Amino acid sequence: MFSIPKVPARQRSMLRFLLILSVASMVGLQSWRTLLNNFAVEVAHIDGHQMGIVQAVREIPGFLALFAVWMMLLVKEHRLSALSILVLGIGVGITGFFPSFLGIAATTMLMSFGFHYYETTNQSLTLQYFDSSTAPLVLGSIRSLIAATNIGVGILVFLMSARLDYRTMFLVVGILVVGVGIWGLRQNPVDHALVPQRKQMVFRWKYRLFYFLTFMAGARRQIFIAFSVFLLVKVFGFSVQEVTILFILNNIVGYFTSPLVGKAIVRFGERRVLTVEYGGMILVFLGYAITQSRWVAAGLYVTDNLLFNFSIAIRTYFQKIADKQDIAPSMAVGFTINHIAAVVLPVIGGFLWIVDYRIPFLMASGFSLISVIAVQWIPAVKSDKKL
Repeated sequence: MFSIPKVPARQRSMLRFLLILSVASMVGLQSWRTLLNNFAVEVAHIDGHQMGIVQAVREIPGFLALFAVWMMLLVKEHRLSALSILVLGIGVGITGFFPSFLGIAATTMLMSFGFHYYETTNQSLTLQYFDSSTAPLVLGSIRSLIAATNIGVGILVFLMSARLDYRTMFLVVGILVVGVGIWGLRQNPVDHALVPQRKQMVFRWKYRLFYFLTFMAGARRQIFIAFSVFLLVKVFGFSVQEVTILFILNNIVGYFTSPLVGKAIVRFGERRVLTVEYGGMILVFLGYAITQSRWVAAGLYVTDNLLFNFSIAIRTYFQKIADKQDIAPSMAVGFTINHIAAVVLPVIGGFLWIVDYRIPFLMASGFSLISVIAVQWIPAVKSDKKL
C-alpha cells in the first residue's frame, strides 16, 4: 500500500515535488491513452496504418532523451522537470483541436516530449537525492501512487465522457496538468550540497551491464506493449470491458505491491530481485505462447505487469556503481538505450506474428533467459536495514 518514505528534512521538498509531478504526468499520459483511440477513429477518421505511425512517433522523444543533458546547460534539472510537465499538459490539452492524422501526430510528439523528458529527470533526481537504502522505497512509492492515479483517471474519464465531447475532455485534462507544471516552476526543492552533474554525454565501460540490462528491459517491455493485449483480443476474444477490468486489476495489484518491491530491493539486493523478475518472465512469455486458456492468459497478463515493477532494481543497481556526477547524463543515455527496442521490435515482432503468433513470445522468453544470466554479474548484496 502507498506510504511516503521517511527522509531527512532537506530531502522532503524534493520528495513532495517528485510525487506531485509524477501524478500530473500520469494523469496526462493515461487520459491521453484512454481517449486517443476513440477520438482518432470517431472524430479524426484515421486508419490502422496511420495509427501505427502515430504510435511510432510517440516513441521518438524517448529515443531522443539524451538531448535532455544539453538542455540542462540552459535550465536547471528540477525546472526541466516542471517544464516537461507543462509541455505534456499543452500537448494533451490541444489534441482535441486538431482532429486529423497530421494534427494527432504533431500533438502526440509534443505530449511525448513532455512525458519522456519528465521521466528522464524524475529518475535522475530520485537517484541523486536519495541514498541506496531510500531510493528503492521512493521509486516503489511512486509506482504505487501511479497505480492509484491510473484508477482515478479511469473514473475521471468515465464521468467526463457522459457529458463532454473529446475536445473538452482533452482540454480539461491539459489544463489540470499545465497547472501542476506552473506550480512546479515556482518551486525550489534543490539541495545545494549535492554533487553537480556533468553536462555532457557519458558512456563508461564500467556501466556496460547497466546499459545491457536497460536495453533488454526495453525489449521485453515492447513485446509486452505491442502483443500481450493484442493476444488477449485477437486470439482469446477479450472484449473492451474485459480488458478494462484487467487494467483496473493490474493497477490495484500495483498499488499494493510496488512498495513491497522497493523493500525487497533494500533487503535482498538487486541481483536476487532481478533474477526473480526475469526468471518469472521466462515462464510468463512461454505461457503466452503455449496456453489455450483465456483465463490463464489473463493471469499471465496480470503477472507480467506485476513483474515489470521489479525493473526499478536496474536503476538502483546503477546508483550503487555510478560516479555521483554521472547520474543525470546516464539516465538520459539509459532512456535512449531503452527506446532503441521500441523503434525496432514492434516491426520485427509484427512480421513474426504473421508467421506464427507464438514466435514473438518465444523470442521474449529467450531475451528473459539472457537477462537472468546477465544479472548474475551484479554483486549479491543483502541489507541489514530493518523495514
